[in-house]
Amino acid sequence: MSVSEGVLTSTVNRVLIEVDDKALGLILGVPATGFNPYVREDKFLLGNARLLELAQHLSQQPGLKNPQAVKKGDMQPLHQLIFLFIIKNIIPRAQGRN
Repeated sequence: MSVSEGVLTSTVNRVLIEVDDKALGLILGVPATGFNPYVREDKFLLGNARLLELAQHLSQQPGLKNPQAVKKGDMQPLHQLIFLFIIKNIIPRAQGRN
Protein backbone atom coordinates (compact mmCIF):
# COMPACT_ATOMS: atom_id res chain seq x y z
CA MET A 1 0.00 0.00 0.00
CA SER A 2 1.13 3.53 -0.64
CA VAL A 3 -0.36 6.95 -0.17
CA SER A 4 0.55 9.72 -2.56
CA GLU A 5 -1.15 13.09 -2.87
CA GLY A 6 -4.19 11.88 -0.93
CA VAL A 7 -4.73 8.73 -3.04
CA LEU A 8 -4.40 5.34 -1.39
CA THR A 9 -3.04 2.74 -3.84
CA SER A 10 -2.80 -0.99 -3.24
CA THR A 11 -2.64 -4.19 -5.25
CA VAL A 12 -4.72 -7.10 -3.98
CA ASN A 13 -4.58 -10.40 -5.87
CA ARG A 14 -3.02 -8.55 -8.84
CA VAL A 15 -5.91 -6.05 -8.90
CA LEU A 16 -4.92 -2.39 -8.58
CA ILE A 17 -7.07 -0.41 -6.15
CA GLU A 18 -6.88 3.38 -5.99
CA VAL A 19 -9.19 5.38 -3.71
CA ASP A 20 -9.15 8.78 -2.15
CA ASP A 21 -10.90 9.78 1.07
CA LYS A 22 -14.10 10.83 -0.70
CA ALA A 23 -14.34 7.61 -2.73
CA LEU A 24 -13.71 5.48 0.37
CA GLY A 25 -16.41 7.40 2.24
CA LEU A 26 -18.87 6.78 -0.60
CA ILE A 27 -17.98 3.08 -0.79
CA LEU A 28 -18.46 2.63 2.96
CA GLY A 29 -21.35 5.06 3.23
CA VAL A 30 -19.59 7.00 6.00
CA PRO A 31 -18.32 10.59 6.27
CA ALA A 32 -14.75 10.96 5.01
CA THR A 33 -13.95 14.21 6.80
CA GLY A 34 -10.66 13.88 8.67
CA PHE A 35 -9.47 10.76 6.83
CA ASN A 36 -6.15 12.25 5.70
CA PRO A 37 -4.40 12.12 9.12
CA TYR A 38 -5.01 8.35 9.22
CA VAL A 39 -2.96 7.72 6.09
CA ARG A 40 0.00 10.04 6.64
CA GLU A 41 3.32 8.23 6.78
CA ASP A 42 4.93 10.66 9.24
CA LYS A 43 2.40 11.51 11.95
CA PHE A 44 4.85 13.85 13.69
CA LEU A 45 4.33 16.38 10.90
CA LEU A 46 0.92 16.98 12.48
CA GLY A 47 2.48 18.34 15.67
CA ASN A 48 1.92 17.27 19.27
CA ALA A 49 -1.24 19.34 19.73
CA ARG A 50 -2.96 17.73 16.71
CA LEU A 51 -1.72 14.23 17.66
CA LEU A 52 -3.16 14.73 21.16
CA GLU A 53 -6.46 15.92 19.69
CA LEU A 54 -6.65 12.84 17.43
CA ALA A 55 -5.74 10.46 20.28
CA GLN A 56 -8.38 12.06 22.52
CA HIS A 57 -11.01 11.81 19.79
CA LEU A 58 -10.21 8.26 18.66
CA SER A 59 -9.82 6.82 22.15
CA GLN A 60 -12.87 8.65 23.51
CA GLN A 61 -10.72 10.00 26.36
CA PRO A 62 -11.02 13.82 26.39
CA GLY A 63 -8.85 13.98 29.54
CA LEU A 64 -5.83 12.39 27.83
CA LYS A 65 -2.74 14.55 28.44
CA ASN A 66 -0.14 13.01 26.06
CA PRO A 67 -0.50 11.70 22.50
CA GLN A 68 -0.36 7.92 22.43
CA ALA A 69 -1.26 4.96 20.26
CA VAL A 70 -4.94 4.08 20.38
CA LYS A 71 -6.04 0.46 20.60
CA LYS A 72 -8.76 -0.66 18.21
CA GLY A 73 -11.05 -1.63 21.10
CA ASP A 74 -10.91 1.93 22.45
CA MET A 75 -12.01 3.50 19.15
CA GLN A 76 -15.50 4.65 18.29
CA PRO A 77 -17.50 2.11 16.23
CA LEU A 78 -17.20 4.18 13.03
CA HIS A 79 -13.41 4.42 13.40
CA GLN A 80 -13.23 0.67 14.12
CA LEU A 81 -15.15 0.01 10.91
CA ILE A 82 -12.80 2.15 8.81
CA PHE A 83 -9.74 0.60 10.51
CA LEU A 84 -11.01 -2.96 9.90
CA PHE A 85 -11.91 -2.21 6.28
CA ILE A 86 -8.43 -0.90 5.56
CA ILE A 87 -6.68 -3.76 7.38
CA LYS A 88 -8.81 -6.51 5.84
CA ASN A 89 -9.35 -5.16 2.33
CA ILE A 90 -6.70 -2.64 1.35
CA ILE A 91 -3.45 -3.62 3.08
CA PRO A 92 -2.34 -7.10 2.00
CA ARG A 93 -0.84 -9.27 4.73
CA ALA A 94 2.52 -9.55 2.94
CA GLN A 95 3.09 -5.78 3.10
CA GLY A 96 2.60 -5.51 6.85
CA ARG A 97 0.05 -3.53 8.76
CA ASN A 98 1.98 -0.77 10.44
